[in-house]
Amino acid sequence: MNKKISFIVSSFVALLSIILLILGFSTNENYDMATSKYQVYLDGNKIGLISSKNELYDLINQRQAEIKKEYNVDQVYPPKGFQIIKKNTYENEVSTVEDIYDIIQEDKTFTLKGYTITITSEDEDAEPIYIYVLDQNVFREALENVVKTFIGEERYQQYVEENQPEIVDTGFIIESMYFQEKIKIKESYISSEEKIYTDASELTKHLLFKDNQSTKEYTVVQGDTIETVAEANELNVNELLLVNDDIESEDTLLAVGQKINVALIDPMLNLVYENLEVSDTKKYYQTEYIDDPNQYEGYRKVKTAGEDGISRVTLRVQYVNGVQSTEVAFSAAPDQIIKPVVNEVIIRGTKKHSTSGGSVIIINDNSNWGWPTDSTYYTSSSFGWRTLGGVREFHDGLDIPRPAGSPIYAALDGLVINAGWGGYAGSSAGYNVVIQHANGYSTVYAHCSKIYVKNGQTVSKGQLIAGVGQTGRAFGNHLHFGVFVGVPYSNGRGINPLQFYK
Repeated sequence: MNKKISFIVSSFVALLSIILLILGFSTNENYDMATSKYQVYLDGNKIGLISSKNELYDLINQRQAEIKKEYNVDQVYPPKGFQIIKKNTYENEVSTVEDIYDIIQEDKTFTLKGYTITITSEDEDAEPIYIYVLDQNVFREALENVVKTFIGEERYQQYVEENQPEIVDTGFIIESMYFQEKIKIKESYISSEEKIYTDASELTKHLLFKDNQSTKEYTVVQGDTIETVAEANELNVNELLLVNDDIESEDTLLAVGQKINVALIDPMLNLVYENLEVSDTKKYYQTEYIDDPNQYEGYRKVKTAGEDGISRVTLRVQYVNGVQSTEVAFSAAPDQIIKPVVNEVIIRGTKKHSTSGGSVIIINDNSNWGWPTDSTYYTSSSFGWRTLGGVREFHDGLDIPRPAGSPIYAALDGLVINAGWGGYAGSSAGYNVVIQHANGYSTVYAHCSKIYVKNGQTVSKGQLIAGVGQTGRAFGNHLHFGVFVGVPYSNGRGINPLQFYK
């Protein structure tokens, strides 16, 4: 009996389901089938429902023909913040793709598929720099061009291919090379309003000059030299040579009417490379004195003529964008003497002159300058314009890196007019010595750790006057050596000390 009742109930339910199904197909009021559509979002907000996403992409591509032509691409994409999601819905009210396009175009710019390069400085306060390219090879080629600017194409290829020529007697090899900044390349969609680089040469100029003009022409006039042209245009010699491939060195003779590029390189990236360098350099002789009490003060007689020597020196030198860094690591190899130094020996009188006015101070007027440190000639920053800590400034001397406490010698006989902190050279010079010479010149010895002379003291060429340090505004232990016509930072004019050591 129970089985019979169960069968009747089941049959009734099945029949009722068939009737409802038939009624559902016959009336479309309440039983529409769900269909696939596409919900479009812009910055997280719904802006419409469309039937075909491909139609929207095709319309964008069609309407943005100018962008396609400008960048030589086949496809233009929706803007950033655009999102389209497929969904099954019973909703029948859909927007046209033209309506959606107009909404997007009103507030947004369309995009191109490419690469975003992010350059992050070691300085935490510096904002990241963004560069946009369609082909990452454009950026890679521009980077190579930057490197070649500072080290030369031939040396770059040798470094990359690991076939740099071995050092025979003298020469150098690049041991390491890197950029200080972090560089990240990521595939992305780029707004068509951004500056997008498609040419490696254009991007190279941007990396080297930032917003500066890459060409600034100067016409050579009578009497111009590489050094005077550089100084007149607020460049140092190395900067001038970097932007003029046809000028081989600072000794190159210029022709009247010759056109020279005097644009200032202001690199966006800092290329650091370390060289192992072996060079034969001049080692300057020192002057030794023998006092003769039988001769009056001012008496000078050369007993032994001084002769400069030659030493073969091996150094590891760090460069940043072609400029020597203050970070200098001397190699384990000792200096090799090619020609020994012969120190000058001078007999000088010490007998006082008897006059009504007392003792007469006579300062020897000689033009044979002595090197102010005990090392072979080497400078980490030369005379002229430079960029230090992001600030453009004129460097009125030579920076000679030496270990802390290393001896500093007077370059000529003279009278000490400052021995202490600041003075004529200012507080940025730290502890310094200023010597006035009889030939109209004055010399400055800055950033000292110790001072061994006093104001008003007469000193002789080669006399120990101070120790190397980094007091005042200094980065690393070094001597700042300056030469002035007249009194420094008063009525004096700074000149390049190297002109006395050629």
